[in-house]
Amino acid sequence: MASPWAAQDLGQLLNALQSSTVLVELALVAACLGLAWAIVRLWRGPLPQPGSVWFGEGVVGGVLFPVLALLLAMAVRWGLHSLAQGVVPVAAFNVAVPVLLSLVVIRLVARVLHRAFPTSGFMRVVERSVSWLAWVGVALWVTGVLPLLLHELDAISWKLGSTQITVRNLLEGLVTAVLVMVVALWVSAALERKLLEGASDNVSIRKMAALFLRALLLFVGVVVALSAAGVDLTALGVLGGAVGVGIGLGLQKLAANYVSGFVILAERSMRIGDLVRVDNFEGRITDISTRYTVIRALNGRESIVPNEMMITQRVENSSLADPRVLISTTVQVEYGTDLEALIPRLAQAVAAVPRVLAEPAPGVQLSAFAPDGLELTIPFWMDDPENGQSNLRSAVNLAILRTLNEGGVGIPFPQRVVHHIPSPTVAPP
Repeated sequence: MASPWAAQDLGQLLNALQSSTVLVELALVAACLGLAWAIVRLWRGPLPQPGSVWFGEGVVGGVLFPVLALLLAMAVRWGLHSLAQGVVPVAAFNVAVPVLLSLVVIRLVARVLHRAFPTSGFMRVVERSVSWLAWVGVALWVTGVLPLLLHELDAISWKLGSTQITVRNLLEGLVTAVLVMVVALWVSAALERKLLEGASDNVSIRKMAALFLRALLLFVGVVVALSAAGVDLTALGVLGGAVGVGIGLGLQKLAANYVSGFVILAERSMRIGDLVRVDNFEGRITDISTRYTVIRALNGRESIVPNEMMITQRVENSSLADPRVLISTTVQVEYGTDLEALIPRLAQAVAAVPRVLAEPAPGVQLSAFAPDGLELTIPFWMDDPENGQSNLRSAVNLAILRTLNEGGVGIPFPQRVVHHIPSPTVAPP
């Protein structure tokens, strides 16, 4: 049941909303919203920015619009209060300011979580929960129930070690933790975007720096949240010892993967974009996180490989020192073929195939005297294995076949000689 003081505050607010100055206040609130819209529109430009936390898809879809509207409303309310010397109530602004503040919190949490975790269903639940809590807080604030509720929650307390903790401390610490985590994610995402923007050959180093900054900001956020909740930070020493024992016993694999991830990013033995082969799976590295590495094959399949495996097992890296890859194909020609004239023509035909490197130049070698013909091996080089190897080998084989057909050179097929031994004539009895 609401307190009489809360009912009195609500009654005063309703009486103030019926005064003659409310229409002027509403007009000023509308002017603040219009001015905020115009500033955001001019600042953003004509094109929307869907990925931006400040602007969003529309003019009012980001964080900047409610922030500017809140600042303008607070400035106008302060001006009215100063001019009227507190005689004329500012009831409309007393409602508009909490609503705009709640809108700022909701937009900030929603935009940052959507940017940091675009496919997470749990984050959508967090967004809705924060929205409900923010609007309930505004209702309690406007009606005057919130101060009374906080006073009652402050009376419920218990002792944790040498620290006196109340329910109000826990709720304030939870709200502070959410806001600090959101700001930390926002700053880390912005720094990661700046670090990875325009990166070419040092993507791995920048990725490692971005991951380190995110971990550092989240750690600072946790410390700030615990301090706001009134938790003694000296208790973290015991917690850190317990976490160390847990890592040493049950989480050693997980810790090994995290350490291996930082080692891979630091020594640059494997980089994003390298073509590698791990555990009979060949593909291009698309992402290196602190725990695993994502390898995408040419057929579209993706493999998530723990970083410990990338360190402890043999990894074939086709792009570490030199992106060029050697491919070869074989063909047989008939015995009696003029190889002195055929070999230069085959080499020229293979060199004319797109994606075949001119240096080192392709070659033609007599590799074996096969039972059915002369076996020729044609090695050639490429520098874009990410575009596929089998399609290039097929193009080279077609060029070889076309050259043999133009020169009238036949490709032998297996031949067998059968000797017929006549059976001896049997004399009639």
